[in-house]
Amino acid sequence: MTAAENVCYTLINVPMDSEPPSEITFLISFPPPLEKGDVKLKTEALKKVIIMILNGEKLPGLLMTIIRFVLPLQDHTIKKLLLVFWEIVPKTTPDGRLLQEMILVCDAYRKDLQHPNEFIRGSTLRFLCKLKEAELLEPLMPAIRACLEHRHSYVRRNAVLAIYTIYRNFEYLIPDAPELIHDFLVNEKDASCKRNAFMMLIHADQDRALDYLSTCIDQVQTFGDILQLVIVELIYKVCHANPSERARFIRCIYNLLQSSSPAVKYEAAGTLVTLSSAPTAIKAAAQCYIDLIIKESDNNVKLIVLDRLIELKEHPSHERVLQDLVMDILRVLSTPDLEVRKKTLQLALDLVSSRNVEELVIVLKKEVIKTNNVTEHEDTDKYRQLLVRTLHSCSVRFPDMAANVIPVLMEFLSDNNEAAAADVLEFVREAIQRFDNLRPLIVEKMLEVFHAIKSVKIYRGALWILGEYCSTKEDIQSVMTEVRRSLGEIPIVESEIKKEAGELKPEEEVSVGPAQKLVTEMGTYATQSALSSSRPAKKEEDRPPLRGFLLDGDFFVAASLATTLTKIALRYVSLVQEKKKQNSFIAEAMLLMATILHLGKSSLPKKPITDDDVDRISLCLKVLSECSPLMNDIFNKECRQSLSHMLSAKLEEEKLSQKKESEKRNVTVQPDDPISFMQLTAKNEMSSKEDQFQLSLLAAMGNTQRKEAADPLASKLNKVTQLTGFSDPVYAEAYVHVNQYDIVLDVLVVNQTSDTLQNCTLELATLGDLKLVEKPSPLTLAPHDFANIKANVKVASTENGIIFGNIVYDVSGAASDRNCVVLSDIHIDIMDYIQPASCTDAEFRQMWAEFEWENKVTVNTNIIDLNEYLQHILKSTNMKCLTPEKALSGYCGFMAANLYARSIFGEDALANVSIEKPIHLGPEAPVTGHIRIRAKSQGMALSLGDKINLSQKKTSL
Repeated sequence: MTAAENVCYTLINVPMDSEPPSEITFLISFPPPLEKGDVKLKTEALKKVIIMILNGEKLPGLLMTIIRFVLPLQDHTIKKLLLVFWEIVPKTTPDGRLLQEMILVCDAYRKDLQHPNEFIRGSTLRFLCKLKEAELLEPLMPAIRACLEHRHSYVRRNAVLAIYTIYRNFEYLIPDAPELIHDFLVNEKDASCKRNAFMMLIHADQDRALDYLSTCIDQVQTFGDILQLVIVELIYKVCHANPSERARFIRCIYNLLQSSSPAVKYEAAGTLVTLSSAPTAIKAAAQCYIDLIIKESDNNVKLIVLDRLIELKEHPSHERVLQDLVMDILRVLSTPDLEVRKKTLQLALDLVSSRNVEELVIVLKKEVIKTNNVTEHEDTDKYRQLLVRTLHSCSVRFPDMAANVIPVLMEFLSDNNEAAAADVLEFVREAIQRFDNLRPLIVEKMLEVFHAIKSVKIYRGALWILGEYCSTKEDIQSVMTEVRRSLGEIPIVESEIKKEAGELKPEEEVSVGPAQKLVTEMGTYATQSALSSSRPAKKEEDRPPLRGFLLDGDFFVAASLATTLTKIALRYVSLVQEKKKQNSFIAEAMLLMATILHLGKSSLPKKPITDDDVDRISLCLKVLSECSPLMNDIFNKECRQSLSHMLSAKLEEEKLSQKKESEKRNVTVQPDDPISFMQLTAKNEMSSKEDQFQLSLLAAMGNTQRKEAADPLASKLNKVTQLTGFSDPVYAEAYVHVNQYDIVLDVLVVNQTSDTLQNCTLELATLGDLKLVEKPSPLTLAPHDFANIKANVKVASTENGIIFGNIVYDVSGAASDRNCVVLSDIHIDIMDYIQPASCTDAEFRQMWAEFEWENKVTVNTNIIDLNEYLQHILKSTNMKCLTPEKALSGYCGFMAANLYARSIFGEDALANVSIEKPIHLGPEAPVTGHIRIRAKSQGMALSLGDKINLSQKKTSL
């Protein structure tokens, strides 16, 4: 077995900048300090010897030197280093016989096992656990048995472990070990010794362990937590193997839920869920999980336990039980960590039903109000957003709740945090469209907070809602009043000139600033004019909000205002029959638009009005001057129909995704499924569930067995990389196994010559964010022999990595230098770390603006269909398309879509696909366009671009 396959007991740190000692330097400098030096010099020399042996150096003449001059020393550091040395040094001759010198070592360790110092005894016993030579252990058995009666618990607990490992590996050396340990357990008082003894009985003689447990099952609550954990493991294993034993032990597990140790409570709850599906058991386990989340201070623990609750919810029969505990789950919101709150709100939302929605909404409303009162923290705004979104979802699913929620949320439209206000606005827009009975209430609240809105984006949305849904004469008049109040004194230009009459300078400086890039809804660029008029800086007076936006040069809000004024003017005309009033209202609306146009053309704003905004305001002026029925229909009916279509498409999409989720979760039983009778079931098929303890151990060791896909191309053979040619003296190929944060290279090395290859070493190096964990050990290969070498590589971030290297070896009996075979490069695919993910449009745009690394990839493909190309890119990059299917349906010759993915390291990757079909080149012309990738790190952006470039063209099968 190679070093990568062995169980690792000790990690030895070697400074990165230190020069590795070689055999030549050793021959020159080591024997003197080992023979004649003081303790300090011998310690340093021994450390260097250990590093050399670990690096594969052979030091044949050293063993007797160490036995003669180092082994007799009583220094504790030397003794500890010697334990490491004896663990790694070869103890047998090439033909497998024990070295004669080891008899002397064995005698030295027999003395150490009788040493008066408990540390030396205990550490020697720990070392014996690692020995695999029965001849060395046999003479030591009486001394090991004697250590079970030592006064110190450190010696006794290590003696138990030593007996356990010796019994497991060489049962004939101590055949009565289970009986010996059972008697020891009955009389032992120390918790750690009892735990080790009980653990040995679980694995060596389960019946004795059960006998002991049945004698003290009522005292289990009084045991130490380390022993309680082992008892939970035993109960799980027994009930897993023999379900009829459940009734005997389930009361004990219930009692352990009240343990003072969080670890015991967690394991007991997990075991209870696997042993029983009764509602009382599920409720007790869930309650235990919730208490753990609230009491534990570590956020990682909270997240892990929350995941267990989410797993419980996935089971249809358990969901009903958890619905009764929603209010308890919401207690977790007292945790300040955003990630914990996010998961808790999502869980509560999944469990909400008509029975508990009212209580849920009350709690969430209190939480929202709390966020308004606390001192601003960086996560407060994000938490407020989460609460708003959760209330939004509750109101959509349970319309009766909307009336309670809306008044509280409307207060946040005037919030300084634009993101939270935007979420409220989106909710209000959906509510006012869906619930006709709430429209008067929403319009009234909107008019109340309108003047306090601070963000121009929110102001635009509020204007649109008021313009679209004000249906009474009084409301329309109120909107006009609010707009006039927000605009201030008109005409704007004249009043502003009067204000700064004393400050106005004769000449105005015109400066050219850098062009400002804006990102549109689709992720594409829009560019504003760089020519701007700069005014002398003056103190900001208390300007009305809308006037402030316009003087700052934001005329998009003016275009929105023009549309709103047109809508309410046309509606006012249909409501009021009196011609004079009609004309007066239209004239007022036109005056406001005209004064804004005048302002935009003047030099007063920081940025002049754009041509698009001029066109929109001019169009609205024309519509009001003509008042044609067609325009009335477009402004007052078709706008609302568009919103209705968009919301229904969104709802349809949500229902579809919920349906898919529920289909995944539903446990369907087919009519012709075989019935399982426990009495007729083979012992190894007793339980359909796998052993959770065994699974978690395998996962920790990175040996989880993944189910291979049915497709033969997705099998292991597809991940085999040929490293050398068939005609090379040494043939090598590697299977690359990616296991989250580390990569295991399983390299097959074949000696194709008729010579024996000595010191055959696989030398590897890495490029990118990869790090080789350990140097593979050298091998000796017989003629035409083969061997497997494993190497571990750690991965630190998502970017393409390259592993390269060579195989060096000596030919037995040849006088030439070392031979070298250069290996092909192994490219580590970024796709193993990227997973599809979802985010909202607002989050996508925010990340797009923040991420500094962009990679623009030109489309170069043989695919002729736009949709087919998009699907091909999604498949090859593991990204998820955020653009709804409805938006991509139909055919118009071009397509724009946003893609998103997240790596297992938590890095985000964004992409915008802008492609078109050049119609003038004929129907068989391939798709053209660009894909722009954005990421926080350069490596991620470049690696994704490379992946797209490599996989753009569709391969013909």
